[in-house]
Amino acid sequence: MATQPVAEANQQLWDETLTRLLNLSSATVRRNADLETRVAELELELLVWKQAHSVALEASEREVKAHNVQIAALNRQISNLDSFKNNQNALILCVINGDELIFKQELLVQEQLSSEDAHVYGRLSFWITIYLNKMDLAEDLAANNICSQEQFQAFIIGFTQASPRFTTVDVGQSKDALEAKIKEYIQIFTCFPQTLRLFFGGYDPAAYVPTMSVLERDQMLGKIAILYPAQSSPNGNESSSVFSIPHLSVDGLFLAGKLQRGLPKKLAPLSTSSYGSITSNGGLISPQSPARPSGRPIDPSLPLHKQNPPPCNEFYLMTCSKGAGICKYSHEYILTPEQLVSLANNAKKAPCNWLKNGVQCPYGEQCCWGHTCPNGPKCFHLSKGKCWFKGEGMHPEPSS
Repeated sequence: MATQPVAEANQQLWDETLTRLLNLSSATVRRNADLETRVAELELELLVWKQAHSVALEASEREVKAHNVQIAALNRQISNLDSFKNNQNALILCVINGDELIFKQELLVQEQLSSEDAHVYGRLSFWITIYLNKMDLAEDLAANNICSQEQFQAFIIGFTQASPRFTTVDVGQSKDALEAKIKEYIQIFTCFPQTLRLFFGGYDPAAYVPTMSVLERDQMLGKIAILYPAQSSPNGNESSSVFSIPHLSVDGLFLAGKLQRGLPKKLAPLSTSSYGSITSNGGLISPQSPARPSGRPIDPSLPLHKQNPPPCNEFYLMTCSKGAGICKYSHEYILTPEQLVSLANNAKKAPCNWLKNGVQCPYGEQCCWGHTCPNGPKCFHLSKGKCWFKGEGMHPEPSS
């Protein structure tokens, strides 16, 4: 009789074990089916991406072939020109009034320009000369919130270093001097037999009527073409209607509108007028800093440097020697501790004007501006000669 309960217990144990095995087997079969379905979906998706990649690759190859065909056609067209056949050093020139024709913002603020390495038909070379009032233009660009003065300076350096045939000429604050140099440039170089075409950007018909008249008399006007932004086609008053001069619209290169002149200028930091008392704590706000007035709040939708006007780094991080009545940056914002930290970190990314110009900084370690390049001695831009931290010792080697 005692063996009967034992047999029943063993039977129940076997039944439970078989049930678990069946459940495990069913779950394994379902999981395997799910995985096979997912593999099939992924294979289909991969096939679609392969087809899309193939289509994109074919389109890219077609574009390259079309570009090569256009270059070949241009080469043939140039080679058929009588002036080119007899000219071993043919030139295409471009002169730009940089005060009137402004490059687009995305070009002005980019950190470096690619080197110009375009050649058409071997013997043909392309030269660009920009005449401008660099100081006033830099201030106007900053006042219009297009780029900072430092970014514009970096753009000028990058532009001139991009090619030995790219040149910028700072003519100072005289508009007459700028126009006189451009007129002389046009009159001289259009007479060269090597010059096939001269593109002129920033053309003012009223200012250049005498020059164009001379070129028309000498039968050289056919070498001139006027450059315009693609978004700003010349109207009847601005076009060269007095003379038969073609114009070329250029896309993605120049601003369509004109800069607003006469806006309040944003002065460069660190004036040399007086050192003043320094109250700083490693570039951050200190308890001795000026008391903040109850002023305007920060626009949370914009970063600090995009506020209008931006907060004054020197006022919030040490002492502004210019004072609120003269300084073009705001002293009235209410900044949180987090915003002060952000302001200090961003200021360190800009070089100290004292050290950059080879002068010892009177603020020393308490200066809110960068005394060393954040990229260190292996700075990529330094190797290209385009780093903003140009002062001696601003790329120190790490100490052993």
